Amino acid sequence: LPRSFIHPSTDRSLAEMASEKHFKYVILGGGVAAGYAAREFAKQGVQPGELAIISKESVAPYERPALSKGYLFPQNAARLPGFHTCVGSGGEKLLPEWYTEKGIELILSTEIVKADLASKTLTSAAGATFTYETLLIATGSSTIKLTDFGVQGAEANNILYLRDINDADKLVAAMQAKKDGKAVVVGGGYIGLELSAALKLNNFDVTMVYPEPWCMPRLFTAGIAHFYEGYYASKGINIVKGTVASGFDADANGDVAVVKLKDGRVLDANIVIVGVGGRPLTGLFKGQVDEEKGGLKTDTFFETSVAGVYAIGDVASFPMKLYNEPRRVEHVDHARKSAEQAVKAIKAKESGETVAEYDYLPYFYSRSFDIAWQFYGDNVGESVLFGDNDPAAAKAKFGTYWVKDGKVVGVFLEGGSADENQAIAKVARAQPPASDLEALGKEG
Repeated sequence: LPRSFIHPSTDRSLAEMASEKHFKYVILGGGVAAGYAAREFAKQGVQPGELAIISKESVAPYERPALSKGYLFPQNAARLPGFHTCVGSGGEKLLPEWYTEKGIELILSTEIVKADLASKTLTSAAGATFTYETLLIATGSSTIKLTDFGVQGAEANNILYLRDINDADKLVAAMQAKKDGKAVVVGGGYIGLELSAALKLNNFDVTMVYPEPWCMPRLFTAGIAHFYEGYYASKGINIVKGTVASGFDADANGDVAVVKLKDGRVLDANIVIVGVGGRPLTGLFKGQVDEEKGGLKTDTFFETSVAGVYAIGDVASFPMKLYNEPRRVEHVDHARKSAEQAVKAIKAKESGETVAEYDYLPYFYSRSFDIAWQFYGDNVGESVLFGDNDPAAAKAKFGTYWVKDGKVVGVFLEGGSADENQAIAKVARAQPPASDLEALGKEG
């Protein structure tokens, strides 16, 4: 267009206008929640061109738990397209073609650096702008890095983290380059336990280091941790508790060679994996929406304090009906379910209908080696151990109840069958009375 054709009131260049795209719905983030939200939109009958997913990742949404499990197996390792959403919950695998068929735009390798909720505009690092009518914030969490705290030497090569598929590929490459070497895992939570097992299966000499008195302290009691620490030790994993990594030395190539611990000990290492937690990615929305418990405050339909803006998965702080208080939950199960709830609520609102309140039962699980546990409910109150938590047991089966105000509010079970796991979920939701803790422990 010649300049004279442009209305004088416009102050934006043609290039900027050309790169602006408008969608009825935008999902910001391309993780688990995004994949499940897209599936629900398709189920509800989204029209071609109405929905876009904007993701800084270069691949369509996938089941993140695969990265710390199947992706690292020495044989028959999981690879994309094998674990795109929604295969993790027994659903259809949504390949990139699926999005094309449904007319859903996948805008990949695109990092949004500015979100202006008042003008409903998102701006990418490359300067492209996207406008929307309804926004679903599904940005998830970022990994806490040792470089964030200025830990000496933390920028050495092969000090790795695990959040996305790029991280997993770096880890696989490092495992191949440092075959049968020494690995130090910093952190005793989910990532620490699952990756220690994966490294051991790949024939690494593994040492776990964490500051707490036992592993997974946010969920495990001392009695539960006793089993896993003993089991890991029996697999040849060294455990160093009560201290942290305070520095690293690198070799001439810049690869990590030594981990220095705060208690003065020094460990040789060819690979270091750090799993010390995550932070919800809410920075783009600071000062624009109400926050609570480190997340974006939502109602039971996952709508934030700004109309038409929803938050799902890790970033949402929502009213947990079962415990009558706001909670923020970082787990794949909630990412899936909150995504479905938000989309149902969005579509219901458009047609003047309502959906049921979100009534979430917290659920966590893990698998490593040939053991697997599940947990439902809330781990508060007094804990009651039942079964045999001896790490040397041939086929481990034990659990723990949490009892608060005379009611069972949470249940943990290692080695349960599918039926038993369903049963503990029922108990955690029903919260039956339990006055005699001793009998509860004996009966299991």
